[in-house]
Amino acid sequence: MIASGIITQLRIGRPQPLPGHPMLSAYRRQPVSGPVAVHALGLEGDQVGNTRVHGGPEKAIYAYPVSGYAAWMAEFPALADRFHLGAMGENLAVDGVDETSLCLGDVIRCGTATLQIAQIREPCSTFAAAMGTTRVVKAMTRSGRCGWYFRVLEGGAIAPGDGHDVIERPNPAWPISRFTPIAAGKAGRVEELTELAGLPGLSAYWRAKLARRLADQQ
Repeated sequence: MIASGIITQLRIGRPQPLPGHPMLSAYRRQPVSGPVAVHALGLEGDQVGNTRVHGGPEKAIYAYPVSGYAAWMAEFPALADRFHLGAMGENLAVDGVDETSLCLGDVIRCGTATLQIAQIREPCSTFAAAMGTTRVVKAMTRSGRCGWYFRVLEGGAIAPGDGHDVIERPNPAWPISRFTPIAAGKAGRVEELTELAGLPGLSAYWRAKLARRLADQQ
């Protein structure tokens, strides 16, 4: 196995008021015992509030590493009680893997579903509202503790305790942690941007964004 983790929690949500945020949001997802069916747009019963920027085939399921929470608590000790499983609005809390051990485009078996890492999570005002401060937005961008979004290659079902097993790795040179500073606009040679723009499995959104950056450098 290339890299293997465990689904510690499985969480779904429905849009509801979020203090400090102008729109309904499903950010505060709740744990379920599972198994939960997986379809092209994510987990059965899971919804999003703002469909303009959230959800869709290439943001079908959001995963966050359990190990990331310790660093958040260390960076924001006054907010430590807020950084518990689910605090990132994730669908899957995953133990045993993180942004350094997973690569863009990784194909992953979770339960009986087959998923693919399509892109990273970019922090937004919903995250700031949930945490009660805008400082966390820059902190996520700076640190790269962002988690990852999946597209669904093959539906099935996922339950807590299922594996998060990488079964194919088309882009071994591109761990998520290498991509995050480039996504933040703080790194990226022309050669890297060109490679990324054609990376198998990368979302169409990021392909287009990288193509624009390349055009700006011409």
